[in-house]
Amino acid sequence: MSPDDVRWVAHLARLELTDAEVPVMTRHLSAIVDYVNQLQGVNTDNIEPLAHAAQVHNVFRDDNPAPSLSVDAALANAPSRRGDFYAVPAVME
Repeated sequence: MSPDDVRWVAHLARLELTDAEVPVMTRHLSAIVDYVNQLQGVNTDNIEPLAHAAQVHNVFRDDNPAPSLSVDAALANAPSRRGDFYAVPAVME
C-alpha cells in the first residue's frame, strides 16, 4: 500500500493521521493486506463453510410438559410474601 492509499483509508474511516503516523500505518496495513492475499491462496475446495470454529450442539434439555410447582412450593424460600406473591419493597411512590 502506498502512503496515499493509507491516507484515503484513514479519510474513509474518519481518522486523522499525523505525518509521522502515515509510514507506520502504511507498514501495518500492508502487512494485513499481504496476509489476506496469503489466505486467498489457500485451497478451500471441498471445505464446508462453518458458522463456528468448534462443534456446537444444543445443551438444552428437551421441552417436555410437566406439572407446575404449587404456590406454596414456589414461594417456600421467599424472604417476604404477600398472599400468593413475592413481597418486594416499593421503588416508586
